[in-house]
Amino acid sequence: MVALTLLVALAGGCTPAVPTPVPETVLRPQWRELTLPAPPGPSGRLVLRDATVCGGRWYLSGALADPAGVTRPVVWTSADAENWRSLEFQGTSYYGERAVIYALGCRGDRIAMLGARSGGAHGNPRITQWYGGPDGPLHEVIAGFQLYGGPDAVNTVRLAGGPLGWAIAGNRLAGSAVWLSPDATGFTIREGLPELAGDARGRTTAYDVLPVGGGWLMVGALTRADRIDRDALAWRSPDGEHWTRLPAPESPDYEEFDRVALLAGTPYAVGLRGARFGAWRLVDGAWSEAGVFGSTRPGPVAWVAGLAVVDAGLVTVVSDGEMYRLWLMSPEQGWVSVTSPAPLRAAGVSAAGVAGAGGRVLAMSDDGSGAHVWITDLPTAGR
Repeated sequence: MVALTLLVALAGGCTPAVPTPVPETVLRPQWRELTLPAPPGPSGRLVLRDATVCGGRWYLSGALADPAGVTRPVVWTSADAENWRSLEFQGTSYYGERAVIYALGCRGDRIAMLGARSGGAHGNPRITQWYGGPDGPLHEVIAGFQLYGGPDAVNTVRLAGGPLGWAIAGNRLAGSAVWLSPDATGFTIREGLPELAGDARGRTTAYDVLPVGGGWLMVGALTRADRIDRDALAWRSPDGEHWTRLPAPESPDYEEFDRVALLAGTPYAVGLRGARFGAWRLVDGAWSEAGVFGSTRPGPVAWVAGLAVVDAGLVTVVSDGEMYRLWLMSPEQGWVSVTSPAPLRAAGVSAAGVAGAGGRVLAMSDDGSGAHVWITDLPTAGR
């Protein structure tokens, strides 16, 4: 079994002041474990990689792996996060039929996703892209190998839908890049763009993207040419083609923006901050600090594995390099530890994710040998 860490930021209708940490406070929600129905076809080990809520529907994604390790893509959907069913996949390529769905995004009732399966002479991940409606089927988009791969490939990380269409955040040898589409049925890459890509100031890395104000907000980091640490960095674009840098406040710490979400109209980013985790909020085009929490451990890299918005505020799942842990941030109490549904070690091929809507939170985890899903209903502020 595995342990998760959740981080919830309670917020009202206006942007709250930065809270003072109160690490001794603990929230103890009542978690309930769910059993997902087996999809049609041969049985296998459940692999979970992402969770989200789109257009009032909940989604979980991943794959089923047979005893030989051969996978096939799976996505489940639910109207209430309790009663689930799997959606049909219409894969047409060798890697599409074996994809593990690791990233979900939505726009209205359209859902899109990214899948990957290692293969080829060098064993690199072969990226596949999918789209469909809330009831399926999910269609594979056939794309040229070099759209997501090729000699300049690094990774494709997250995708999101918004008023302009769709955007994928990722990285190429030139630094941060973006893939754009009006309808998720086919993407075009934009790499080497001024300000977005790396330059003489250092190498850029992108981790997440969010529709904001009719355009896009991408978050990540800058590794300066004359230093060994990182600085958290974001980019704003009205069209996906032209980008402006929005750096975090200067600090001597190693920092990066891992995930971003919109809370009460204000973008919040969460990521590493030195030996701890930090949060920042974007107001009037400038980032300000929104508190620090937790700690990281020497050795494996720590990261923010998921971020979601609920009535209570922001929910996140983080890895400290050894375990996944849960936290809560409210304007009244500051950062609050949240008890986990079960212990989970963040090692090897483990994964964790979180989704939320209303007062309900879903947490999922995968330790490489088994996967689990839990839900809970958070108490409202003041209870």
